[in-house]
Amino acid sequence: MEQLTTGAPGETVHRTTDRVLGDLELRVLDVDEPADLDVVHDWVRRPWARFWGLGGHSREELAEVYRFVDSLETHHAFLLRRDGEPVALVQTYEPAHDPVGECYEVREGDVGLHFFLGGRGAPTAGLTTRVAIALGGFVFADPRARRVVVEPDLANGRAVALLERLGFALGPVIDLGHKHARLAFLDRAGYEALRAR
Repeated sequence: MEQLTTGAPGETVHRTTDRVLGDLELRVLDVDEPADLDVVHDWVRRPWARFWGLGGHSREELAEVYRFVDSLETHHAFLLRRDGEPVALVQTYEPAHDPVGECYEVREGDVGLHFFLGGRGAPTAGLTTRVAIALGGFVFADPRARRVVVEPDLANGRAVALLERLGFALGPVIDLGHKHARLAFLDRAGYEALRAR
């Protein structure tokens, strides 16, 4: 799959309303906007962000990471906002143009996805599931997308368990050099089943 959905830094690329979370908006990450950089830098330094792997970066180093991501046609970064407040850092990528794609047989329509829930807003039961449904809605709004591919760190047992609860099919453990990861897949039918719960 080529040309995943993206836009200019700061541009809104997807909006939806969740009956519990309220208005959700996905905007292209803009690290030259101090508010975007500040919130992401704060999130990646929190203890539970260790699996994201950016906790030791200075603000400028973090900005350079995401400027590099922004320079790629195959990888994109976004902030998900809940009623205007940032709640998650999201990345999409084309597995065929990523080291992950060297570890499994990439299918047409595969979309790689990372998301990190940084801010939570008002306490909400099922927040992570609702955010996952919103992100699936973004990915599958593109008719070319057939399957979401994720690869959490194998040591992050909570993330792997969450994927199982969401209906992802677990794949093999892969060695990405910097981590051992568990591949997991969610196709359109699996996403529709998740939405229908």
